[in-house]
Amino acid sequence: MANIEHFSLLQRGATIWNEWRQNNPNIEPDLRGANLRFANLQGANLQKVNFREADLSFSTLISADLSNANLTNASFEKAELIDTCLIKAEAIAANFASANLQDAILNEVNLISASLKLANLKNADLINANLIATDLQQAYLRFADLSDAALVRSNLSEADLIEANLSNANLTNANLYKTQLIGVYLYRAKLEKASLREARLHQAYLLGASLRSTDLYKADLRFANLSKVELQNSNLTLANLRGANLSKSDLTGADLTGSNLRGANLNKTNLSETKLVDANFQETIGTEMRSFDCKSIKQ
Repeated sequence: MANIEHFSLLQRGATIWNEWRQNNPNIEPDLRGANLRFANLQGANLQKVNFREADLSFSTLISADLSNANLTNASFEKAELIDTCLIKAEAIAANFASANLQDAILNEVNLISASLKLANLKNADLINANLIATDLQQAYLRFADLSDAALVRSNLSEADLIEANLSNANLTNANLYKTQLIGVYLYRAKLEKASLREARLHQAYLLGASLRSTDLYKADLRFANLSKVELQNSNLTLANLRGANLSKSDLTGADLTGSNLRGANLNKTNLSETKLVDANFQETIGTEMRSFDCKSIKQ
């Protein structure tokens, strides 16, 4: 239950609220379960505020400071959070569906099991964010920084991650079905057992990444940098790897049936026990046809 005094002060606007916060720096406002739908809180100092289970749907929080706030089970559906600071906020199971978080700062935010479906996170800073089991389906994450983020079991299907930074991110068991990953930076990222079926990874940078047992059925990996990538037992059936750099990568036990490897760099690539039926090896670099199943290879 929200503190009535705190709720009344916030309803009087950001200017009065910020003055009160400045004069009472040791008070941590309690707005649990408050109904703040359509509220205008632009520029408000909301640090360490308890918004647990509060409803801030359709609210305006542009340039507000929600760092270290408790947002557990709160709703920010279709809220405006442009340039908002959410550093270290606790937002477990919070609802940010269709919210606008463009240029927001979410370093170390805890969004476990939260919904960010259809949210706009363009250019957002999500470094070290906890996004385990988070719903990011069809979210717009172009140019976002998700380096070192935890995205285990997250749903990123059909999301737009073009030119996003996911270096050292953990995407184990994540769903990236038909995700836009063109030019994405996945240096040393973990994508083990993830689904990248029909994902677009054209010119993606995956140097040193781990994709063991990953599903890349019909994935577009044209001209991607897959050097030193672990692809053991992965499904690359019908994948487009034209011009990709697979030098020093490990494809032991992978299925490349019907894949297009035309012009790919296979220098020192481990292809032992790899299925290559009907694969296209035209113009490949460094291919040595030994220690793998080469039946029906197109050359």
